[in-house]
Amino acid sequence: MELPGDFDSVVGNAWKRAGAVPGFLAELEFRTLALLVFCAPKNGVIVEIGSFKGKSTLALASVARHYELGPVVSIDPHTAPSVTDPHLEGQTSSFEDFLGTIRSAGLEQQVEIHRTFSRDAAKGWNRKIRMLWIDGDHTYTGTKEDFDLFSPHLAEGATIALHDTLGKNFNGPIRVFVEDILRHDIFGPAGFSYSIGWSQYRPKDGARFHDARERLAKRAARLIPFVEPGRRMEGLTKLQYKLLRSLIPHSVAPSFHELSRI
Repeated sequence: MELPGDFDSVVGNAWKRAGAVPGFLAELEFRTLALLVFCAPKNGVIVEIGSFKGKSTLALASVARHYELGPVVSIDPHTAPSVTDPHLEGQTSSFEDFLGTIRSAGLEQQVEIHRTFSRDAAKGWNRKIRMLWIDGDHTYTGTKEDFDLFSPHLAEGATIALHDTLGKNFNGPIRVFVEDILRHDIFGPAGFSYSIGWSQYRPKDGARFHDARERLAKRAARLIPFVEPGRRMEGLTKLQYKLLRSLIPHSVAPSFHELSRI
């Protein structure tokens, strides 16, 4: 199966809207999310934990609407202040701006909004997930909780992505990606695209990707001590971190042919 001929234009048009939306999501990350959504299996919903003002929501929902991939479930309390959220510059909530982003793109019917904490949204959750995007609380406790609560609902072949796995400010995304994804054989192809760590849930044949994931895990694990809470990233420490990060294989986006769509 090949990517549809209009894929680049669909994503490009979505980015034209998203580029002006506040948030820490680069264009390459935006395109990575779009590809991961398209490669997700046919059954289940798309879950976004952490929406802020809707930048990543545009990527997920635009592709989902165009290719009829089902709803995007947006989970975010939109409260402020939050230790790991972008600054709101005096606003008390990001919710109105989030709604404005979705409405201006005509995506109201594509996005199912849950204005709540992920732990509360998870209560009684019984829906299969075709793609899980974790971009909420970046502390280890918060990221681990999001993974533990929602990953048991992944559909076979589902894609999963964590933001800021290669960010220097928080240890949650990199630890969870290394310890709970790269080092478990229920996951298959995996990689880094910009700061996104991504993989595919492959419980039946994930073991055949073990060696590749372990090589990636060994390199990525070297970053964990540098981002532990309380450690200052400056001087020689910062240079060491940058060197180790540069040795981790990156791709502009996941290889479409690595991800088998089920």
